[in-house]
Amino acid sequence: MANKDTFISDINNGYTFKGSSFRLGAGMLDGAVVPEAVVQVPLKTMNRHGLIAGATGTGKTKTLQMLAEGLSDASVSVLMMDIKGDLSGIAATGSSNKIIEERYATMGLEWKGSAYPVELLSLSQEKGTRLRATVTEYGAVLLSKVLDLNDNQSGLLAMLFKYADDNHLPILNLKDLVKLLQYASDEGNDAISQSYGNISKASLGTILRKVIELQNQGADHIFGEKSFEIDDLMRLSDDGRGMISILRVTDIQDKPKLFSTFMLQLLAELYANLPEEGDMDQPKLVMFVDEAHLIFNEASKDLLQQIESIVKLIRSKGVGVIFCTQNPQDIPASVLSQLGLKIQHALRAFTANDRKAIKMAAENYPETNYYTIDETLTQMGIGEAFVTLLNEKGIPTPLVQTYLCSPHSRMDILSEQEIDQLVEQSKLAPKYNQEIDSESAYELLQAKIEANVTEAEVKKPDTVAKNGRPAKEEPSVLDKILNSAAGKQAQRSITRGLLDVVFKMFK
Repeated sequence: MANKDTFISDINNGYTFKGSSFRLGAGMLDGAVVPEAVVQVPLKTMNRHGLIAGATGTGKTKTLQMLAEGLSDASVSVLMMDIKGDLSGIAATGSSNKIIEERYATMGLEWKGSAYPVELLSLSQEKGTRLRATVTEYGAVLLSKVLDLNDNQSGLLAMLFKYADDNHLPILNLKDLVKLLQYASDEGNDAISQSYGNISKASLGTILRKVIELQNQGADHIFGEKSFEIDDLMRLSDDGRGMISILRVTDIQDKPKLFSTFMLQLLAELYANLPEEGDMDQPKLVMFVDEAHLIFNEASKDLLQQIESIVKLIRSKGVGVIFCTQNPQDIPASVLSQLGLKIQHALRAFTANDRKAIKMAAENYPETNYYTIDETLTQMGIGEAFVTLLNEKGIPTPLVQTYLCSPHSRMDILSEQEIDQLVEQSKLAPKYNQEIDSESAYELLQAKIEANVTEAEVKKPDTVAKNGRPAKEEPSVLDKILNSAAGKQAQRSITRGLLDVVFKMFK
């Protein structure tokens, strides 16, 4: 049996911080709670990202809820991806029960119920403030990664974005993008090719199919106006607490490409628009991504690389990302290595593969004299977890089995009536829930096509000879030059040059 006094000293030394922090729970030794061993998390390193992992039913969601409350109380804004639909209760005051009373009595603490300031958000038809962004805001490079295009297809998409920009054709939604692809393949092919380079109709067809695939996952809902402004994620309530924005995505959990598309765009938007902050006393925003395997399992290699790059860089903007999943192995190693906070709930060993996964998970944590990690991982109860994090100097704290605090808000969902009331009280819903259908690429290209058809019909009689046969028009001097061998060679050289420039720009 380990020395209790030494354990208390080690934990308190490791989890005492100069700056602001909030309570996670109490340390456990030999299966018993040690109230004197206080486990806290410093706000200063909450932008170093984190992981909440564990088997189903071990308390991950309640831990996520408890962390969000602690951040809100410290005036840090929170964004939560609610995939299972069980986080809305944060907006309501929690109720005490025998289990909560016993838990807090064991830690020598007093529990008090509290409701938290919540903004419900939606990517689809769920009730809440709508989140949208225009296709132009995604940009050709990011959209190419989302669609998993090859280099040639990515270059072609970039070329079409340039054409749209040069010709004042706003690409606001996927309908605009589809129209642009169709126009480039048919009526506009010759004109665009002359100015921007040859266009492969086969590549256009591939891009179009992938856009339609995205539409079939419901992506039309996330593209368009009015674009959501990221500053609205970083608000404080009237009483000074951080606003908890809950993105309700229960209806797109079976559409991983749609979910990862939104996630990547949001991270990219935050990184592009927030100023460089360096080390801050506390983050501006912390994002919780529940069921994180949905992002990583279905993402293409390029998309994964983009997510990994932004996760590595975005902490300097004052943004933290905390992933929640069943097993740490669900997270790519390159991302896992960037996570400073790790809260590991129990894992279950039912098969040989489970036991291998547990041994691999145990290797992700600091060595300790107080626990046999792989054994303890299978023996922890609900609301218990291994905890390690970075202190204010960036040094990992001692690994400690922690008896976690309970949330103070409702540990259940809101009723439909309560959700309706919350949406009605929203300050953001009136700003974003009105659909805007501005004149954009679809209408402008359609008008161009109709105008060309009308012009062709007007000119048609002039091209008919008296005998009813089509009259042969005399080629112009320019046509003669372009159709000559030297002219065609010059055209091919110009085309290759343009393509080289485009591909180099977007590699």
